[in-house]
Amino acid sequence: MSGVVLPPGQGRRLITKAQEVTFKATKAQGSAVSIFEVVVPPGFDVGAHVHRDSQEFFYVLQGELQLMAFEPQERTGQSWQDWRSPQGDRVIRATEGACMFVPPGTPHAFKNASDAPARMLFQCFPSPYHELYFEEIAEIWASGETVDPRAVERMRRRYDVDQLTPLRYDPPALLPTRPATEHGV
Repeated sequence: MSGVVLPPGQGRRLITKAQEVTFKATKAQGSAVSIFEVVVPPGFDVGAHVHRDSQEFFYVLQGELQLMAFEPQERTGQSWQDWRSPQGDRVIRATEGACMFVPPGTPHAFKNASDAPARMLFQCFPSPYHELYFEEIAEIWASGETVDPRAVERMRRRYDVDQLTPLRYDPPALLPTRPATEHGV
């Protein structure tokens, strides 16, 4: 078996309305850890969620993200940005070089609240959960102007994602002209 060497910008890309994912190392290449570079556009909020079996690692390469990885005192259903842990942990503003490790069973989330795209290196163990998830979510996003929340919920159950707060994508150009939308994905 050979290793994988990729020049900057290389790898298989999935581009959707909500984000860009570049596969760097996958199960098909012999990796037990799925590794991606993800471009997170302004206004994208993955929503708080939990994985029973997966662990994840996020490393901010460029830009700014809000990050959260703890069990809150109270899980509120619409927003995670004000969550606080019993120990006083809060959501942090993460810039280049910041990282987040998420063990199984830990609620976590990220959001790009800035007006510029952010880039992060994202690793998930075991592969291929998130590889398959990203491929299927790209198909769902591409299926039309609206997203079927039931299809997304079924997909998430298959890939070890228990969603706690909604995923939202409200590009800044749209924010002043209409209320925030909840795509249910």
